[in-house]
Amino acid sequence: MVETTKELTHAIGRKRGELNITVLELSRQTGVSRWTLDKILSGERTSVRVGTIAKLNDWLYKQV
Repeated sequence: MVETTKELTHAIGRKRGELNITVLELSRQTGVSRWTLDKILSGERTSVRVGTIAKLNDWLYKQV
């Protein structure tokens, strides 16, 4: 398990806002469950699997 950072959470929320997509659509694009995303974005969950971080990082750095 790896700790998420406020910076990562903020970056995910920011890009999600820029793309104007729902958590459900973010889940489809990343392969991370919407429940996990909800908890990460709300700050309720800070410890996640390495694979989850990798999927989110891939999505963040993917060219739009």
